[in-house]
This record gives sequence, structure tokens and C-alpha cells, in this order.
Amino acid sequence: MDKNALLVEKKETILAGGGQKRIDKQHEAGKLTARERLALLFDEDTFVELDAFVKHRCTNFGMEKVDAPGEGVVTGYGYVDDRLVYAYAQDFTVIGGSLGEMHAAKIVKVMENAMKVGAPVVGLNDSGGARIQEGVDALSGYAKIFYANTMASGVVPQITAIMGPCAGGAVYSPALTDFVFMVDQTAKMFITGPQVIETVTGEKVSAEKLGGSMTHNSVSGVAHYHTQSDEEAIAEIRRLLSFLPSNNAQRAPMMDPGEVNDYLEHLDTFIPDSPNKPYDMLEVIRSLVDHGDFMEYQAHYAKNMITGFARMGGRSVGIIANQPKVLAGCLDVNASDKAARFIRTCDAFHVPLLNLVDVPGFLPGTNQEYMGIIRHGAKMLYAYSEATVPKVTLILRKAYGGAYIAMCNKELGADVVFAWPTAEIAVMGPQGAANIIFRKEIGEADDPVAERNERIEMYEREFATPYIAAERGYVDDVILPHSSRARLIDAFVMLDGKRESLPRKKHGNMPL
Repeated sequence: MDKNALLVEKKETILAGGGQKRIDKQHEAGKLTARERLALLFDEDTFVELDAFVKHRCTNFGMEKVDAPGEGVVTGYGYVDDRLVYAYAQDFTVIGGSLGEMHAAKIVKVMENAMKVGAPVVGLNDSGGARIQEGVDALSGYAKIFYANTMASGVVPQITAIMGPCAGGAVYSPALTDFVFMVDQTAKMFITGPQVIETVTGEKVSAEKLGGSMTHNSVSGVAHYHTQSDEEAIAEIRRLLSFLPSNNAQRAPMMDPGEVNDYLEHLDTFIPDSPNKPYDMLEVIRSLVDHGDFMEYQAHYAKNMITGFARMGGRSVGIIANQPKVLAGCLDVNASDKAARFIRTCDAFHVPLLNLVDVPGFLPGTNQEYMGIIRHGAKMLYAYSEATVPKVTLILRKAYGGAYIAMCNKELGADVVFAWPTAEIAVMGPQGAANIIFRKEIGEADDPVAERNERIEMYEREFATPYIAAERGYVDDVILPHSSRARLIDAFVMLDGKRESLPRKKHGNMPL
């Protein structure tokens, strides 16, 4: 056979994956094939495949007779919005996308190449797990991937999409990456499956409830984004990449903000008159950012804390905000973890931080204390203190006690702190403070209720305001709400050249 024709034939075999029958079965399960997913991820006709001819070398259990086109994973690079990105997509049509020695080697090569050139890595996972026939070689492959994930951490953005099964040791690679997407119903992720759990513990649970997308997005916090289909997941990955730089030596791309209204009169009356009345912080965020475009991070997890990406004046920013609609915006164990992780992710990739504060404190109760709120809350303190990116804080209403500090006050490294006239900055709320400070006066009064109300009003008037903090320099300026967007953008422009370094050390000891 002509050598050119032989090459064409070999490539056609590789492109066919596991064959049409298995491709049809993949589609019937509501999933795209590996190559279809990559075609959606990359700009048209820019994907360049690597290691297409790689084969396994296993001879155990008849594997020498098994042909696995592409070794069950498609790897390569291409362009997303004209920016270089590396990717791998496991091919479930080839031996169930199972991972063996050479399958892993292809993935590791992609990650190492991405680090060399400073490009993000996207992994599209759809695998039956370790290739049992390869035994310890498969386990070695997983370990090499985990090591590469760790070396790439903080160097280039790592994004994983779970688009099928991901079980056993395979789950730790996604867990080591920066962002995890999961597809509803088709994605499953767990250490031990339902059958093993039932055998060992007697507990019956479905695969979806145990390791489905909503479980990991709303309960465990393992995943960061929940999508309804492969197509939506890939579209959201492309959107996420637009907010991120290609590596830790670059900045996220600037976008043209276009015509955006900077005069937001509705914010002047947005905060409710009652200090205990909730409102939706997401409405504030969408008012402040370019075109109301906010890509929330972990939207279904710890909803008392809002995190996500947006742009202000064309610059990418990470937003951390309390949500008064949920648990009054209190900080708890999960909210602290969520915020700390997001802060560190933004700091690793030079994304400035905007902190929107309305927090009455840490959530009280024995459950939170037993779960280690001290340790978890300390993660936020550590993350903010260590972050060297521009940090701008806006206090909208309540900022009480340790939670005021934990939401990035001046002493924790905030470069600029603004407050609205409605801000209440104090050790605790007026009612609690009055009960403690004026306990004797209230107890001895002829009308304790009237005396208490009068003391609360006095405390609110004299202390629960932004002006004492502004007098001390803890707040840089008290601003009218309608001017917030313009003032925040100006602050980020001013901070664009910020340079700050940490004390020399191997690494800190974060309270994990």
C-alpha cells in the first residue's frame, strides 16, 4: 500500500474511535463524543491533535489483542477566542475511556507542554476508571497526573468538566484543578460507588444522589458549576476562560466596556429601612458590573456567600459578597471555605478582588463550633492577608465584629475601603451592644423597655455608622450609593500598578 494512503487509513481508524455503534450509544446516553466536545471547545479548525498514534503495551488478560484507537483519550491544543489552550478529552467509546499507562502519559504531556508555554488546560472527563488489566501501571498513571496537576497549580488555569463517570482515584485529578464543571444526570463522581457502599455499610443510595452534579454543586462543594448539557458546559468553559489570564505571569484580557450607565440612582434607596430586612445582593452586583454580566462561582453552595467573576470598566474582577437573603449573610463553615478558595484562585492569576460587605457576624451555634468554624473562618483571614492583588472593599450595611475583619477590612490588606451612608461598622449590632453596655441603666430604669430603646437609638446614632471608622482612617471614603460603580472602577484603575511581595519563606501554613 502507498505510504500516504496507509497514513490516511490509520488516521481514519483513529478518528472513528470505538466505531459507529459505540458512538451511537454515546449519543443515546445524551453525551457528545470526545472529538465533538473538542470541536465545540476550540475556535473552528484550530485544534491540533497530539499523540494520536500512541498505543498501550499491556499483554495481560488478552489485552495484546485489543486495539484502542488513540488510547482512549484525545489530546492536543488549539485556540479559544484566539488564545492558546491545551486540552484532553477522554473517549468513552474506546474501552470505556479507561485509564492506563499510556493514556495517562498523553494527559501528562499535555499538562507539561501547557506549563512550558503558559496556556490553560481543559480536561473533559468521561471514563470508566482505571484499566484493571494494567494493574499498578494504571495507578502509576493516575499518580503522575496528580503530580502534574499540583505542579501546574497556580501556574496556568486548570479546568475540568465531568461529562460521564469519574470514580475511584480518578476523582482526585478534578479535585486538584481550579474549576470543576459537572453535567446534570450524565456526570457522576464518587470514591466508592453505590454497590460498594451498600455491601460495606448496608446503605442504599442512587448514583445520582451519591455523586451527581447537584450533589457536588450544592452539598459537598466539590464542583463549582452545574450545567444541563455537554454543549452548555463547554460554552461556559469558554466564557470562564475569558475572565482569566493564560498564566500567572499575565493579566486577564481587557474588554471594551462599551456604553455602560455609571449613574445608578436606584442604589440610593436600595438598602431597606429596617436593619433586619433582607435584600438580594445579586441585584447590587449586576448594577455595578459591566452590562450586568456576572459569572457566579459555586452558585448552589453556601448561598449566604456570593462569589464570581465580572468586569468593571473592561477589567476582570473577582467578587466576594455576603447575601442577606440567606442566613442574613452570616459567615459559616462552608461560606468561609468557598470564599477562601475563590480568593486564592483570583490571587494566583492576578484577578483583582471586590468585596461587598453586609455581614452581621459568624453563624452562632454548637453545630458550627463543632464543625470547626474557628479553623474554617481563619482560612478567609489567611487568604485575604496573603493575597497581593488589588483589594477594594465596599461596606453597604452591617459589618460587625470578627466578620467585619474577615470580609477584608483595612488591616487585612484592603487597599481602598468605601462605605455607604447606611453602613454600620461596630463590634456587634446595636441591640446586643446596648444590652451589654447599658445593662445597669436599663435594669434600674422605671421603664426598662423605653430605656433600652433609647439606648439602642443612641448607639445607632453615635456608633453604628461609617463615620467613626472614617475618622480613624479605617474607611477611606463614605460615598453616595449611586456613585459606587464609577468610584470602584476608578479605584481599580489607580491600583493597576500595585506591586506587593510577601516575606521570603518556603510556604505558609494555612489552617486547612
